[in-house]
Amino acid sequence: MQVLKFGGSSVATADNMQRVLDLAQAAARQAPTVVVVSALGGVTDQLIAAGRRAAAHDDTYRPLLRELEQRHLEAARGLLPIAGQSAVLSQVKTSCNELENLCDGIFALGELSARTLDRLVSYGELLSSRLVAAGLAARGAAHQWLDSRQLIRTDARYGHSAVDFAHTNPLIQAAVTGEVPLYVAPGFVAAAPDGSTTTLGRGGSDYTAAIFAGALGASTLEIWTDVSGMMTADPRLVRAARPIPRISYQEAMELSHFGAKVLYPPTIQPVMRAGIPLWIKNTFAPTDAGTLVEVAPPVNQEFVRGISSIGPISLLRLEGSGMVGVPGFSRRLFAALAQEQVNVVLITQSSSEHSICVAVSTPDANRAQQAADQEFAAEIGRGLLDPLDREDALAVVALVGEQMKNHPGISGRLFGALGQNGVNIRAIAQGSSEKNISTVIRQQDVRKAINVLHETFFEATTRQVNVVVAGVGNVGRKLLEQLQRQQPWLREKLRLNLRVVGLANSRQFVLQEDGLDLADWEAALAAGPALDLTHLTDELLALNLRNTVFVDVTASADVAQVYEQLLTRSVAVVACNKVAASAEYAQYARFKSLAQEFNTQFLFETNVGAGLPIIGTLGDLLRSGDEVQRMQAVLSGTLNFVFNNYDGTRPFAEVVRQAQQEGYTEPDPRLDLTGVDVARKILILAREAGHPLEMPDVQNASFLPAACLEGDVPAFYEQLAAHESHFRRLYDEAAAQGCKLRFVASFEEGWARVGLQSVAPGHDLYSLQGKDNAVLFFTNRYVEQPLVIKGAGAGAEVTASGVFADVLRAAH
Repeated sequence: MQVLKFGGSSVATADNMQRVLDLAQAAARQAPTVVVVSALGGVTDQLIAAGRRAAAHDDTYRPLLRELEQRHLEAARGLLPIAGQSAVLSQVKTSCNELENLCDGIFALGELSARTLDRLVSYGELLSSRLVAAGLAARGAAHQWLDSRQLIRTDARYGHSAVDFAHTNPLIQAAVTGEVPLYVAPGFVAAAPDGSTTTLGRGGSDYTAAIFAGALGASTLEIWTDVSGMMTADPRLVRAARPIPRISYQEAMELSHFGAKVLYPPTIQPVMRAGIPLWIKNTFAPTDAGTLVEVAPPVNQEFVRGISSIGPISLLRLEGSGMVGVPGFSRRLFAALAQEQVNVVLITQSSSEHSICVAVSTPDANRAQQAADQEFAAEIGRGLLDPLDREDALAVVALVGEQMKNHPGISGRLFGALGQNGVNIRAIAQGSSEKNISTVIRQQDVRKAINVLHETFFEATTRQVNVVVAGVGNVGRKLLEQLQRQQPWLREKLRLNLRVVGLANSRQFVLQEDGLDLADWEAALAAGPALDLTHLTDELLALNLRNTVFVDVTASADVAQVYEQLLTRSVAVVACNKVAASAEYAQYARFKSLAQEFNTQFLFETNVGAGLPIIGTLGDLLRSGDEVQRMQAVLSGTLNFVFNNYDGTRPFAEVVRQAQQEGYTEPDPRLDLTGVDVARKILILAREAGHPLEMPDVQNASFLPAACLEGDVPAFYEQLAAHESHFRRLYDEAAAQGCKLRFVASFEEGWARVGLQSVAPGHDLYSLQGKDNAVLFFTNRYVEQPLVIKGAGAGAEVTASGVFADVLRAAH
């Protein structure tokens, strides 16, 4: 014997019912089969609505009943051949007339009792099961329709009746003898001792099927629905969710309690007690394996079986010194909630007994709060307890798995993954059986939290990183090219699915949650709205994507202003832009502090030396216990290019223009030639070495005549040409001593300075070529021979590679 239950979506239309008939007949060829059916999808809610409208003297219940009648008539016509329709159509009309008479009586009385409501909603399953039975008859399939009200006995608590198994089981066993291959029974409905109709409450049709299976000692119970089994997470929230092949009853109940809608835990008690295996299958994909729920499934390498969520919930917190050491507070709180029939979703209590916290469904929160306030009014009035604290717009996210108890560190991974993504945990509960770890978080963070946890526990092979790039000039374009080129390699070698979800230039921006096509990003950006940094930031944070990295490849102070908002939401910031790190020390320190506080990253390696690992190396020295005594550096690829190419045979202005044309200078070359940019870089290095310097503390000995700094960029080039003799003299004086000109930044004993120097042969800065940068670190470990970092320090390609490296650091 086997029992198959079909849900509302499985019988919602005539076409769906044909699938049910196919599956039922196929099962009956293997063994005698009981088919339990729900009402057509949505019918129970419509019946409740009709009853409530009638009780409220709202006569719109009549057209609602006509809609229900028409729907069942259409289902009958679509399911049955014309010759077999007459009797069934008449039966549907008779039932619908009874429904209308019942609602007319409710309308006249202006009252809808629980007993009457049970009778009213029972028509949904009675009608659907009659249709299924008629479909089998039309196919010539031997079967018997059973009235569950004649077989399942309950008490008289209408709406949520308790089953009397001592009377029910013999009645079912006597009715289902196996003399016919198929039995069809309505789910959800039963009868009180006086024969009046009762219902089995939420998940009632599943319960009916489990009652039949338990009474008959069935070999299996199959729950046919519209999903292919229980999933590792809600597939509407997590695209990578996958079916769970096998799961224990306890795990299935835990997942269902916290939001997995496939099963309602109390309904499976009869088969769980009997050890009957339960299959969850998909009516619309019957060849899918589904999920087998059993008493003791084989041990699985995935010790977390699934992730689920439930919301909205509200958190109620009772606390105060008057609770400490006084017995009975918990009992009184739960008794008050039970009196109001408020279900408690989650409980936490501090070990000091100073507070107790309960989570309830938000629709129940007002009643719960009033009940608790009333129960403890005296203690609150005397100041022994604080007024009940309530927090709304929350949800519970739970990890479920029987094997979690055998694996240390699960909670740590959970909290770490959520913390790294800015998901704040309001409350925690973990059962002593360790099958469940539940966290209360903001409801708006549920999608991100579940995706993060699914990635952590089920997708160890691949981690999704979402990147937003502000600035698509020379460096930004090269960065996008590198990202596009490396995406396959990152997936294969580093297990990173790195997606660009947003772009911005000085005019427009675009955000796409599913990621941009980097082969066509320019068209997507051109079609985006006008840039508003506040709007861009708000939209990005509203998307609330996991593992988000914001990349600033601009020189804009306005863009730097959004860092704080991003960091406080645990969005990592990678800054090629030097504004933030070279601004007032307080702001620099705040950004660093926020990154640490909110468990994210603020990285700016390319602020100094483009793609050279200068800041990273400095950090490694300090973290390993070394101390920087002094630094010498050439930090401008532009200036090094200029002085490596200027030998008096060409005008100085021409060499500078060449540097600009080849992309080595800022848009305004004066930022490079005045040494301001170098001063910012040595300031950043000094700060990273632990010295709280400000920009005015950096001495800048400019080599440019004052006239070169007046006017616009064209005027600047005119003045360079006019002062050619000045630049020639600087070169000749250095050459006469066998030296080379280098614009050197230095730091020692808390002082920083930048300026043009003549560097002699043998010095580490002498042999720099082209656009090279070099930094010399003299430390407690590197005393006589400095640690030297040297290489190309300018150019879009190498700068983009440095930004890329920071993105990967942030991703990990």
